[in-house]
Amino acid sequence: MSNTRNSDILILGGGIIGLSVALACLRAGRGVTILEQKTAGSAASHGNCGTITPSHMPLHAPGTLIKGLKWMLRADAPLRIKPSLDPALIGWLLRFAKRCNPRDFRATAEVKAKLLLASRARLEQLIADEGLQCEFERSGTLYVYRDPASFAAAAGDAALLPELGMVCDTLDGDQVRALEPALNASVIGAHFHPGDARLRPSTYAAELARVVRAAGGVIEEQTAIDGIATHAGRVVHVDTARGRHAGRDVVLALGAWSPLLARQLGLKIPIQPGKGYSITYSRPQRAPVIPMVLKERSVCVTAWGSGYRLGSTMEFAGYDTRLNRVRLDALARGAAEYLHEPVGPKVEEEWFGWRPMTPDDLPIIGRAPGLANLTLATGHGMLGVSLSAITGQLVSELLTGRPPSLDLAPYAASRF
Repeated sequence: MSNTRNSDILILGGGIIGLSVALACLRAGRGVTILEQKTAGSAASHGNCGTITPSHMPLHAPGTLIKGLKWMLRADAPLRIKPSLDPALIGWLLRFAKRCNPRDFRATAEVKAKLLLASRARLEQLIADEGLQCEFERSGTLYVYRDPASFAAAAGDAALLPELGMVCDTLDGDQVRALEPALNASVIGAHFHPGDARLRPSTYAAELARVVRAAGGVIEEQTAIDGIATHAGRVVHVDTARGRHAGRDVVLALGAWSPLLARQLGLKIPIQPGKGYSITYSRPQRAPVIPMVLKERSVCVTAWGSGYRLGSTMEFAGYDTRLNRVRLDALARGAAEYLHEPVGPKVEEEWFGWRPMTPDDLPIIGRAPGLANLTLATGHGMLGVSLSAITGQLVSELLTGRPPSLDLAPYAASRF
């Protein structure tokens, strides 16, 4: 095809990760084109709760899969695995199950904490350096409990965090209500993580897209990828309905869609789409100041100056495009158990998005096996926003030949 558009770095996917990689590469002196099937930042990060959480523990805690299997037929369960004979999902669940033990849980937590803490520091610096207006605040986060047994069971995670380099304060009911008066009298305790933060993810994405364009990057929106071709161990071109593209380097940052394209390249990437939901409201009068997770119900609550959101839950149901009313309603119902004013006066958006979940709950960052010019930046699970800044930095270091800020071995695709 004679009209191939050649780029220095061609990034497949214009979500938070693709945009972060683009900006870091532009600042390192490389040229960038992003191909995005919809609009920049419109997928998994658009409707999440915007918490920046080094405190986030790996999903494969002991007992997690057993809990998910017990909840399989409960439509509003915080973790739901839809009954399926899909071999990819079954294989993913078997790999995940092998890691639901104390040893692997701790090993992942140690590796992930380094990545999360580095990204937390880099993100704040990036927002300041680039002048990103995204309602960033050093808010901390609260994990809130109503059930004494659940609170007691979480003591192990709370004790592990300081060993990983994070502060975690244990508060009783009176202390947490004094800190966050939006909580009602049923709350019996909480863990406060003062090192966490929050921003508004849709605005963060829009601001990243703005500075990428201002720095000379090209973002081709409404450009779905139809096919990808390789020759002699390299990606030679990418076909779209709007023409053919090629890149000296190519970055695969397609989030939950990554395994679908990777198959065309002969790469097996064990990512499953983990469906999350949110409802965005106008701000209630008694909106919480501190973002929080209502732990027994697995509902995340975040308020910004510009709005208020209830989100979370995890559903493994493949690429299901339905907005499940039962799961949406569970968010408001769960929030009502903990908060004086659980919802805002007006619903502004009901949303779902697919998170790219790996079985070991670690992202895939690094060179693709067998393809010299392809780099992978995917599989960030529930933490794409939290891990965006460090992923951009690591990929730009890789593509400019600089020493990596962190050891990339734990994130290599070859681990699967």
